[in-house]
Amino acid sequence: MRGTADRIRHALSFEIIALLIVVPGGALLFGFSMHDIGMIAVVSATIATLWNYLYNLLFDHAILRITGQVAKTIWVRVLHAVLFEVGILLLLLPFIAWYLGISVWEAFKLDISFTVFYFCYAFVFNWLYDLVFPVPRRTPAEATVTNAL
Repeated sequence: MRGTADRIRHALSFEIIALLIVVPGGALLFGFSMHDIGMIAVVSATIATLWNYLYNLLFDHAILRITGQVAKTIWVRVLHAVLFEVGILLLLLPFIAWYLGISVWEAFKLDISFTVFYFCYAFVFNWLYDLVFPVPRRTPAEATVTNAL
């Protein structure tokens, strides 16, 4: 299982790299100012960072309980990314509509566009993160103690 410092590094690096892509790309694609997309992106990133930490913690505990390990197959990674994006979509939709002064439907279309980007980005980022920072291996004794808790 990953420790707190590792989860914080994961969440922050995920959001910082995403912001460097989303702000200029979103302004160019959607015709809003860099300021508006930047504000949406920063608020969204802040909410997403908190959600990312909580979601990954809950997901890892669930996968550990269900499978006995935190290693993720390709299909578990797909499920992980889909569930994360559904959650963040529901959290951000009201804010986007309000801030941009657009209808919920327009906000939904914008949010779906960001969701598609983040879905692909999350899959690739998490895969690469696990390669660069592998999950520490547990000894059988550590696994027994953890499972007993």
